[in-house]
Amino acid sequence: MMPRRILSFSLALAVLALTALAAAHGTGKEPYSRDEAFLNDIGFDQKLGHEVPLDLTFRDEAGRAVTLGSYFSTKPVIMLLTYYNCTMLCPVLMDGLVRALRPLSFDMGKQYTVLSVSINPREAPTLAAARKELYLQRYDRKGASDGWHFLTGNEEAIQKLTQAVGFRYVYDAKQDEYAHATGILILTRQGKVSRYYYGVEFVPRDLRLGLVEAAANSIGTPVDQLLLYCYHYDPLTGKYGLIIMNVLRLAGTATVFALGGFVLVMLRRDRRTDLRPREAR
Repeated sequence: MMPRRILSFSLALAVLALTALAAAHGTGKEPYSRDEAFLNDIGFDQKLGHEVPLDLTFRDEAGRAVTLGSYFSTKPVIMLLTYYNCTMLCPVLMDGLVRALRPLSFDMGKQYTVLSVSINPREAPTLAAARKELYLQRYDRKGASDGWHFLTGNEEAIQKLTQAVGFRYVYDAKQDEYAHATGILILTRQGKVSRYYYGVEFVPRDLRLGLVEAAANSIGTPVDQLLLYCYHYDPLTGKYGLIIMNVLRLAGTATVFALGGFVLVMLRRDRRTDLRPREAR
């Protein structure tokens, strides 16, 4: 058994090492405290079916004044509420979205649109343009420039949009940062909230099914319809789960058709045998 002195010395070294590691990765700012009351005001309040104010005006990455409505009517929209100077979760969220979109056969700008909206009213279109260039390079697919837009806006427009979709966040003056939840939304072609996906990593299959549903099945394949029959969106988890009963029904139907086909083939073969001349049998 290890002597007590050696054990105590080892524990002391471990504490010192952890303290040094925390200092090495510090930013010179006080970290968020879990006890701070404003952290209770951060999150997503699901507002499925609610319509975003399409008349709200923002500025795109080129500095042009645009309304939200100009990005709707023909394609579903993936929306990220983030800010471009964020050095913590926002870049991780953007990278997670890119990784989930790459495997999809749907093309950004053709089957769907992506809107990144800054919650920081002090950010300018020049910064939005820089972020767009960076993430278009990471997505690396032709035509995406017309499908991914990085918006900035004033406080009033930002507040109206975030309230409409249930996105709650808080500005921390001490840190000069925004404390916020992470996730993305899918909106229908009419601008209604269709799906929420939480976290920073997303399942490509779930994104595809969400886009198919938000597009009212105007995109996708018969296989997607089959998957939507077998999978159901769970608002609590923000994921699609397997519906066992529907899978069993589908398997039962397939079995009946298979047996029916087998019986039909056997009857036709027996009929051909009966119709052949006796000499040929």
